[in-house]
Amino acid sequence: MKIYNTLTKKKEEFIPITSGEVKMYVCGPTVYNFFHIGNGRTFIVFDAFRRYLEYRGYSVKFVQNFTDIDDKMIKKANEENTTVRELGDRFINEYYKDADALNIKRASINPRATEFIDEIVDFVKDLVDRGYAYEVDGDVYFSTKKFNDYGKLSGQKLDDLQAGARISVDERKKDPMDFAVWKKQKPGEPAWESPWGLGRPGWHIECSCMAHKLLGETIDIHAGGEDLVFPHHENEIAQSEARSGKTFANYWIHSAFINVDNRKMSKSLNNFFTAREILKNYDPDVVRLFMLSGHYRTQLNFSVDLLDSAKASLERLYNAVGNLESLLEEVNAETMSDEEKTYKINLDSYRDKYIEKMDDDFNTADGISIIFDLVRDINSNIDINSSKELIKYSLELIRELGQPLGILQKSTKGSLEDEIEELIAQRQQARKEKKWDLSDKIRDDLKSRGIVLEDTPQGVRWKKV
Repeated sequence: MKIYNTLTKKKEEFIPITSGEVKMYVCGPTVYNFFHIGNGRTFIVFDAFRRYLEYRGYSVKFVQNFTDIDDKMIKKANEENTTVRELGDRFINEYYKDADALNIKRASINPRATEFIDEIVDFVKDLVDRGYAYEVDGDVYFSTKKFNDYGKLSGQKLDDLQAGARISVDERKKDPMDFAVWKKQKPGEPAWESPWGLGRPGWHIECSCMAHKLLGETIDIHAGGEDLVFPHHENEIAQSEARSGKTFANYWIHSAFINVDNRKMSKSLNNFFTAREILKNYDPDVVRLFMLSGHYRTQLNFSVDLLDSAKASLERLYNAVGNLESLLEEVNAETMSDEEKTYKINLDSYRDKYIEKMDDDFNTADGISIIFDLVRDINSNIDINSSKELIKYSLELIRELGQPLGILQKSTKGSLEDEIEELIAQRQQARKEKKWDLSDKIRDDLKSRGIVLEDTPQGVRWKKV
């Protein structure tokens, strides 16, 4: 398996620190609002990345944090006249609702920055003791010039870097590029005790500390959106490696931006969409198929037309699933013929092609194309004359290749048990309202499908006959 490493600017063979195990850290949301579709792409991409690693046999310890203390959270909490803690609790809960709806697997651990204050204080103390950080009136800054490799991730030399929009300009700093690892408390802000007085962590130190505490001094994969390459991930590397003297992460992986109708997403352009808004109109499988239809390192254009196209594509795949599910109930032959066994070998080749594409820097676009090729083959060669064994295998293969992408796992047929229970409830309500004709019709319809109802003192029971 090859992965494009942002650190080395090339594809590299993936070799984990411990054979068969992967320690992976992904920067999660700052929990002051619902996450937008740009965040959604990052979450879906690395969820699928994790799923594919597991599909390939790795045991993955997947850590994705919640940033639950920073300037944006303090500002939003003040605007809403609530506490930062209450704001964080609320939007962590909302994150889970949207992430679960998008079939994003829960992380092995979802740490909150505020749960690691003691560890962060110790981290900063070590940096100060080692001469990599200095205090100015209760604030503590990391000295970028002390770390010789600063800029190695973004590929920029320290002398060429300028203070940008996400760099705090402060005349008290020894160098404009120095960044805060501990911030002195301002009036009305949450704060914790430290050797430098009351304060709170800087943004970058939070992820370094959580990754170190939960995964170790050196981890396999650190990932996030490409907007985090500089300064966030650059600063994580500097402070982590300054403290440990060891490589922080062996592979750095970054997903590209989303544009909306070929323009950068922004509230001022009125093209800003949350994942929740999109899920009101589109099935999660559609959203995932769309997000994974392009290579993760390529910018993706978002539009209603493109989502509708993804919806139509997904329907073609689910039509094939539905056809196979129906055939399973209709065909008579149980086991594969010799001819079908030969054909099964042909089907197996799609798995090999899929793995070949996905192993090449997680190429989900080509992986999805292989699934469509498989479905076309199945549609052309499997019918009422096929065996149940071959039909079942074909259905399982489609689902197997869809699983790492988080799609094609649903049945086209609703749960029979749920449907029966719902009809029984409707019949009971009809009886209660003395609508005997409706009650009898529901009973007779179920009987025609081989479902017999029995009215007992304990309630209505049903059985197949």
